[in-house]
This record gives sequence, C-alpha cells and structure tokens, in this order.
Amino acid sequence: MFVALMMSADAFAQGAPRPVGDAGRAGWNAIRDGRNDEAAAAFAAAIETEPRDPSLHLGAGLAAQLLGDTNKARESLEQALTLAPNFTAASLLLGDLLYRQSDLQGAIAIFEAAVKHAPSDKTLVERLASLRQEPSPERGFFQSQSAHFVVLFEGPADDELARRAVELLESAYWRVGTALYTFPDRVITVVLYTEQQFRDTTRSPSWAAAAYDGRIRIPMRGALDQAPGELERVLTHELTHVIIRAIAPRAVPTWLNEGLAVMFEPDGSRWAQNTLEASSARIPLDDLTHSFDTLSGNQARTAYAESADAARRLFDRVGGAGVVALLQDIARGVPLTEAFERRLLTPYSTFVGSLDPTR
Repeated sequence: MFVALMMSADAFAQGAPRPVGDAGRAGWNAIRDGRNDEAAAAFAAAIETEPRDPSLHLGAGLAAQLLGDTNKARESLEQALTLAPNFTAASLLLGDLLYRQSDLQGAIAIFEAAVKHAPSDKTLVERLASLRQEPSPERGFFQSQSAHFVVLFEGPADDELARRAVELLESAYWRVGTALYTFPDRVITVVLYTEQQFRDTTRSPSWAAAAYDGRIRIPMRGALDQAPGELERVLTHELTHVIIRAIAPRAVPTWLNEGLAVMFEPDGSRWAQNTLEASSARIPLDDLTHSFDTLSGNQARTAYAESADAARRLFDRVGGAGVVALLQDIARGVPLTEAFERRLLTPYSTFVGSLDPTR
C-alpha cells in the first residue's frame, strides 16, 4: 500500500511547508525521472546547506526508500516530522513505511497524529480507518511467531496451520535469502483468511492464491487438506516477493518479479516447463511487464509459466549475484534495457528473442 509513492514528485514539493531551493528541486526532478541515486546525492548535498528544511528530509527519505534503504528512509522522515509535525506528505510516507515493517500500531500512531493537523485530508482519514481494521492481536487475532515471522489467525482451530506456516516460512527465508544474498531484517507479517475474507480484503482476481501488499495475505482455511506441498508453494512464492521488494522496492517488471517467485517454489521450474510444453499459447514478454490482474485464469497460467522460464534462464546465466545486481540497477532508476545489457553483456532484445517457445 505504497500510498505516498503514488503522488508525483511535484505534489511532494508543493506539499512542503517551505519553498524548496535549487538543490532540492534537482532532487525532486531526479526522482521524477527515476534517477534515484542522483536524487539521494542531491538531497544529501542540499541538507548540508539547509538542514532545517523539512522538504529536503522528505526527499531524502523518499529517495532512500526507493533505493531500499529503509533505515535511512525512516530516519529522514522522522526528522522531517520533527521539523514540521503538520507535514502530511512525510506522515503518509512514514506511516506506510512502518506498516510494511510490520509495525501496525506505530503506523496507526503516525496517522492519528497527522489527522489532528489535517482532519479533512481524505487520504489520511481513509488510510487510518483502513489500518484500524487490519487484523492484529489488539483486534482479537491469535498469533504464532518465530524470529522472522508473525502469523495472524482468527482462532485456536487454525493453530496447527499457523505453526506449520511459520516452519515453512523460516525454511524458505534461508533458502531464498541465500540464493538472492538478501535477508529482510524486519519481522514479516502473514495473515490467514477464509476464502471470502481474502477476496473482500485484497480485491484479487479469482485465480489468485495469495497477495502481498506489505503483509502476506493467504486464503488458507482448510489448507492442510489441500494438495501436498500447496502451503509451502504459496508461502515460498509470496516470501520471494518480500525479498525482491527489499532489494528493489518498485519498477521491477512483473515477469521478473513473478518469474523469480515461481522459480523458487518447490518444483516451480518443472511446473513452468510442463505448462509450456502442454500448450502452444504464448504472450510476448514485453506484454508481461505490468500487472497480471486483468488476465483470465488460462492467460495467467501461461504468463506465470513464461515468466518463470525467463527468470530461470536469466538466473542460470548470471547467478543470484547477477540477478541482485540487475534488481539494484532497476531500483537506482537504470532503464531495464540498459540494466540488462550491463549485467548480461547482451541486449535485452536478444535475451527476449532467445526465449524459444519450443524450449
């Protein structure tokens, strides 16, 4: 629920309580153009000159967040609010950051404070209302915890499922994290829903098996009675999305994001191979850079299989370190085609052309 990031750079600048100077404007222009490394450097330089300008700390926080440096982002946004407690844009960013770090009560506190300064702000009011409805121990949900996860569920009947989910998540955390050289340093929240609760909450397409929006959300009532391995498959898939977002918070093409998630599933690559061999239907990879939500069930199945095949081929060529470097390039704002050529030493178009449907 990256609410604040949906705002334009210009809107952030206009929402600042003080005019931004030339250095600050250079930072916002860099963010608008996707040059996140340059944005971070510009805001850092500007803060040296104007350390009490909250808009500059906001910009530094946004740039850090886009680069995946959540500690720096939090520090900068907190400083912006220290200087200007009524700075709505900073509250939106910090509240959502805390939410994605599984600090629900901290996020609620930020939005409650912000609403006092701007009681008529529709975004703040709606965001606060939404967070207050989130599953939490304060709302009577049970929880099962480990070092890296907390699983929320409605009652004792789901306790066995929750404990099993924690075990599977911890195993996937080390396996996928090792492959991608990345271990999220925060507790990750997972919510187990009934099927209807999941659809009502996430608005996901009917074929979706789970969702991730800062929390992993899974319709898992009765999951222990499903096909063997289904629980592990779904949890591993969604955890991979968490790890990818820790490396590159946005702008990752959907085929790469979903492809890696399927690839790391138990037998995910084999499923993709069997799916592609069973059908001649294909979707151009360039059409798979955005959300799959509008696809039909059969189209989605093809899209996931093609994405997994492309991701596996990429991983086989450059390894985990190369994939991470590619994702980091994307996070810094390097165009996808340029990042591919830098990391694979071959044009992106050549890579796409190598994905022979006959395998």
